[in-house]
Amino acid sequence: MKEHDQMLNKTAQGPLSDIRVIEMGQLIAGPFCGQLLADFGAEVIKIEQPDGGDPMREWGREKPHGRSLWFPVIARGKKSVTLDLRQPKGQELARRLIGTADVVVENFRPGTMERWGLGYDALAALNPGLVMVRVSGFGQTGPYARRAGYGAIGEAMGGLRYVCGEPDRPPSRVGFSIGDSLAGTFGCIGALIALHARARTGCGQVVDSAIYEAVLAMTENLVTEYAAAGYVRRRSGSSLPNIAPSNAYPTRDGTEILIAANQDTVFRRLCQAMGRAALADDPRYATHTARGENQVELDQLIADWSGTMAIAELETLLESNGVPAGRIYSAPDMLADPHFAAREAITRIADPILGELAMQNVAPRLSRTPGHVTRTAPLLGADSAAVLSHLLGIDAAEMAELRAGGIVGGPAPAAVPPFEAETVGTGA
Repeated sequence: MKEHDQMLNKTAQGPLSDIRVIEMGQLIAGPFCGQLLADFGAEVIKIEQPDGGDPMREWGREKPHGRSLWFPVIARGKKSVTLDLRQPKGQELARRLIGTADVVVENFRPGTMERWGLGYDALAALNPGLVMVRVSGFGQTGPYARRAGYGAIGEAMGGLRYVCGEPDRPPSRVGFSIGDSLAGTFGCIGALIALHARARTGCGQVVDSAIYEAVLAMTENLVTEYAAAGYVRRRSGSSLPNIAPSNAYPTRDGTEILIAANQDTVFRRLCQAMGRAALADDPRYATHTARGENQVELDQLIADWSGTMAIAELETLLESNGVPAGRIYSAPDMLADPHFAAREAITRIADPILGELAMQNVAPRLSRTPGHVTRTAPLLGADSAAVLSHLLGIDAAEMAELRAGGIVGGPAPAAVPPFEAETVGTGA
């Protein structure tokens, strides 16, 4: 118990350090919510099935030492407790753990928690202040509620997939699981709002975060344009219709640069940088509406100019004229960029098996109570004994019985103790 208390003290350094979260989700949407809360100091206890744990432990293209490089990011700062939720005893232990918590996060298909006796009504009867974050494809109510709903489906039905890609090709997907992450982000926001409300009322509540609605919330005026004017926004490649100039433009050395100069004053500065100041007063380009109507012609005009310059020269010229511009980065570019380094946008954390890992740092940045990445992902079940002993008073003999019955799995404490990875880079 002393070692566990020391671990709590070392990780209790963020603004949410007084919050305990039980994370019961897997893959992306629910665990991303838990990642955000852990980044700001919440004690996040991740419950996993003993036989393999979260499938995210196996996800990812590259697997050094046979281990995922995605799981160390999405499970950073968390603790792993293994409980077989298919068995009544495992459900009972989960219920008792949730009784000590402020927040429980789950992203199972609606009805699963109720089937385990872990629905909100049952949990709130034991813990009236509990906030339950429920992330699902289509929400907890409505005719689609019980459908399986992965992030890609939510992105499609939420409106994102229809507008992504080139206009003469089938819809494209975004290169990240953005639907899942958005639903997790809204779940995190909802949890913080619910905790704020609880401070006044003493009562918890359910946060219902649907993937398709999280995507829908990002679609700007897409629905309104159709409902009020009959316009259906469609795929437009690398630009947005009637927003010009704002596109990727070629350079002499075979790369591209993003230039965003659609505001009147910024467009004037771009024209000066191009050596064609008169364009800013040309009726075809002088206003936002005019530039939108002549978008194709204007983009070609800028591309003809940008293609005569190397990207470094062009970037310097645009910066000196106050024109927003940037290179299109891949991971190697991020790791080499001095601005990323100066702001420690990428941190490096030691993992006991994989060694030093570079990953995105905590966002957003708080001036007085910043978040920190305290450790990478735990080994499966590494914290079972410490957590169950500390929170539920389970002794070594009972723990041995739980292991023998398959209720609790993972490594025995003597074999693999709970670990804390040394922080190589500093927190945000």
